[in-house]
Amino acid sequence: MQKQASPNPSASPDRDINSGSYATSGSIRFPARGEPVITGINRVGLFALYMKEVRRFLKVQTQTIWAPAVTTLLFLVIFTVALGREGREVLGVPFASFVAPGLIVMGMMQNAFANSSFSLLSGKIQGTIIDLLMPPLSPGELMGGIVLAAVTRAVAVGCAVALAMSLWPGVSLSVEHLWAVVWFGLMGSVMLALLGLGTSIWAEKFDHNAAITNFVIAPLSLLSGTFYVIDNLAPAFQSVSRANPFFYVISGFRYGFLGESDIGSSSAVMTAAIGIAAFNILLALIVYLVLRSGWKLKS
Repeated sequence: MQKQASPNPSASPDRDINSGSYATSGSIRFPARGEPVITGINRVGLFALYMKEVRRFLKVQTQTIWAPAVTTLLFLVIFTVALGREGREVLGVPFASFVAPGLIVMGMMQNAFANSSFSLLSGKIQGTIIDLLMPPLSPGELMGGIVLAAVTRAVAVGCAVALAMSLWPGVSLSVEHLWAVVWFGLMGSVMLALLGLGTSIWAEKFDHNAAITNFVIAPLSLLSGTFYVIDNLAPAFQSVSRANPFFYVISGFRYGFLGESDIGSSSAVMTAAIGIAAFNILLALIVYLVLRSGWKLKS
């Protein structure tokens, strides 16, 4: 007598022709072709991209973190010796204590730009851009991972610069308003990270990136009240300074340490904080739309 074969639970799945989905002998069903498997935020992919970018700059941390700290400390030494002699005070504090917060946040912003502006550009030049475009990451997740890594580098540089400056005689980094230090430091880093990502999308070679750094970022940083108060400028140049978003980041960050700023009263500082946040939202929307379009990335 022939034995009847028992059903095998490990048998190959049967396909539902009408729905296009697959089912095993049990209850496991797979989505139809073209139907996304990952819904919501791809947290695993976002974290993997973030860690890739963080490990990239940590592998050369002597160049990406400690070298900016030394360079910024040299700025402090040079300008303190040149302008801070004979007990000169600005906003009621010694010149070294006045200029130190501005140099800290300036170093943070410049390194946030350097980190994010390298991400996509290096992939385009080396031919590995597909490694960033092919994974199941949305444009928002791609932008978020790169920006978060750039902000992480900015915070690391800020801590290194602050540590170096705290060892310099005559510098006091006592904090008067912690919220201003955190808010303006993060908003300034996000702003430059977004600008760097936009530059990375637009640039086709490293010369383009260097041109933005030298002719846009550096002048805006140095002419933003880092080494002076804008009240000393002529009215026309004061208006130009107040149109510079870097001025509000640096002055707001300085307000967190000194309790004084050339922005104005505390209510003016709050207005500047809201304005910087609104500017970052607008900038993020523009970069997101450009990134989603695939301009200069997929063509």
